[in-house]
Amino acid sequence: MTPPVPPVPRPPTPPTPTSIPAVFRDSDIADLVEKRLGGERLTFDDGVRLFTTSDVGALGWIANHEREARHGDTTYYLKNRHINYSNVCKYDCFFCSFYRSSKDEDGAWEWSVEEALEHVRPYRGTGLKEFHIVGGVHPDLPFSYYTDMLRGLKAEHPETAIKAFTAIEIAYFGELTGQSIHDVLVELRDAGLDMVPGGGAEVFADRVRYKVCRAKADADRWFEVHEAAHALGIPTNATMLYGHIETLEERVDHILRLRDLQDKTGGLMSYIPLRYHPDNNILSRGKLGAPSGLDALKNVAIGRLLLDNVQHIKAYWIMLGIKMAQLALSWGADDIDGTVTWERIYHMAGAKTPEGMTEERLQEVIREAGRTPVERDAFYNPVAPAQTAEKVTA
Repeated sequence: MTPPVPPVPRPPTPPTPTSIPAVFRDSDIADLVEKRLGGERLTFDDGVRLFTTSDVGALGWIANHEREARHGDTTYYLKNRHINYSNVCKYDCFFCSFYRSSKDEDGAWEWSVEEALEHVRPYRGTGLKEFHIVGGVHPDLPFSYYTDMLRGLKAEHPETAIKAFTAIEIAYFGELTGQSIHDVLVELRDAGLDMVPGGGAEVFADRVRYKVCRAKADADRWFEVHEAAHALGIPTNATMLYGHIETLEERVDHILRLRDLQDKTGGLMSYIPLRYHPDNNILSRGKLGAPSGLDALKNVAIGRLLLDNVQHIKAYWIMLGIKMAQLALSWGADDIDGTVTWERIYHMAGAKTPEGMTEERLQEVIREAGRTPVERDAFYNPVAPAQTAEKVTA
């Protein structure tokens, strides 16, 4: 049975009124701290100021204040399994280390539906809450491959929600079949799709997309997919890939466009700022390093402050690293993702994190950060102890 999908996320909880600490009263962003303490929405110019402030103490404090006003010490995690079914892709995005042009290229793979099902059969009956499925935009696979995969997973794992296919993949399915985005999503939903991940957003600015991913669906198409999903009651996530060639202004524009979408539809469940990894891709060519730890924390904090209508901010430990993810839990993030297992996209770009974590280790990581771990399902409903089953191991 498919888990129930909430019609819209829980409404945001306004920050609890309090006064600004004395140590921050002379800060260059003291007025912005005061605005958020009063529940006032921040503007584009405010967002740019947050990115340029040197008072990271004040920034971290107000982001953590908002996080705790909504979630207290709770940090969410879930038992999930990634399925990266193929890295063959018709688009050669310059930031991507995952891409291969054909199944015959060195390092390429392409699973059949049966192979995909076989990879996750060991997880039957283990209390797994989510499959996270993304791959390359494959030039040769028929649309039936994707619907057959969804149906097969639902038949064998009826208790597990399926979060599958980025907006870029779904837009391509429309081209492949000649159908509207609405009709593609209806077919996917009927086959077992429960949620849509936030990938493919990169940075919405035309200038950036032209330089890093000009061939694939543009920002308007990304929004079309997410709006159509929300209209059908399918919740989605949202991302931003930061730390490459984008400007601070383009970051703020990206986040505020997500805020506008959420004002319109209410269908975004979480926001995940994604840290660019420079290894093994054309964009870097040895000239770009990974974003600093401070930049990573700023992106989490500013996402929390600008996205006042999105309930959850995720510190994706796979791409942040475990220690940075722990820090991010005091900079606005309330979710650390999950057990994951066999993640390839970030590891092919140089991520040094494990490819998965046991539930016990994930809980330990959260407690080490001074937070309280709470297992959730794919829709952010806490999992009662009676619902848990065997432990999922990495």
